[in-house]
Amino acid sequence: QVQLVESGGALVQPGGSLRLSCAASGFTAEHHAIGWFRQFPGQEREGLACISSDDDATNYAAAVKGRFTISRDNAAKNTVYLQMNNLKPEDSANYYCAAKRGYCVGSPHRYEYDYWGRGTRVTVSS
Repeated sequence: QVQLVESGGALVQPGGSLRLSCAASGFTAEHHAIGWFRQFPGQEREGLACISSDDDATNYAAAVKGRFTISRDNAAKNTVYLQMNNLKPEDSANYYCAAKRGYCVGSPHRYEYDYWGRGTRVTVSS
């Protein structure tokens, strides 16, 4: 059974940084991708970044490129991070990681991903 567990969400001041973690387990597909998404109240989940399992290729949404970085833990390959820098109040949202078979190609879209975590809350406020 595939399980994804996010952690690291917190209250942070504008301009600050935060690193989210996604611990994935039970995923047996040889080629898969992990994506990070966020959701604002009343809106659909927005894709932020993704990373492929075999070559660590990454892709980002234009809205976060240059501020957010997705990476995989070198030791624990099933842990994926989202480093978020220069956070703004408009980054406040629930953040989710998700997994799919295949590769990270282009900015992630929610309908491509089959497995989801429960999310972690990020609040950017002074």
